[in-house]
Amino acid sequence: MTASLRLEKITADNVLAACDLAVRPDQRVFVAPVARSLAEAYAQPDVAWPRLIVDGDRPVGFVMAFFDVRFSSGDPDDRPRSGLWRLAVAAGEQGRGYGRFAVRSVCEEIRRRGGTRVTVTWKQGENGPEDFYLRLGFRLTGEMSGDQVVGELDLTGTPSGLPADRTAGRAR
Repeated sequence: MTASLRLEKITADNVLAACDLAVRPDQRVFVAPVARSLAEAYAQPDVAWPRLIVDGDRPVGFVMAFFDVRFSSGDPDDRPRSGLWRLAVAAGEQGRGYGRFAVRSVCEEIRRRGGTRVTVTWKQGENGPEDFYLRLGFRLTGEMSGDQVVGELDLTGTPSGLPADRTAGRAR
């Protein structure tokens, strides 16, 4: 990971690079292609926050956050949530801290917007993202969103919202 790591807004100049990003074949069951994510963002611009993860001049991943979404519109007690909608680090770029950087960036954006909690959902299974999210401090809520489990991270405990980075620079 370099000092020039950043998130970039998806534009006409980088949309094709974003759409070319792909996770490992064994991970495709766990994350939608970037093109689908961008279509969903286009259809819901008031809640979607799609960003390209760039290291220097290389696109290395894609992250999309959501803001103020109710999971159960029919439940009057369901609170609006903000969190990670999609995260995809390119197959050849995994294990370098890009996913952690993207999650931390989303946490910072949610905090900037006044949020104190980050929600993420994931499909459980071999080679899935569960261990990654649990290592970052997300805790299962016991809820389901379709066929995905729901995890949450409390942002009030640490300045970054994430636990101390014990794995930076090591391949996972």
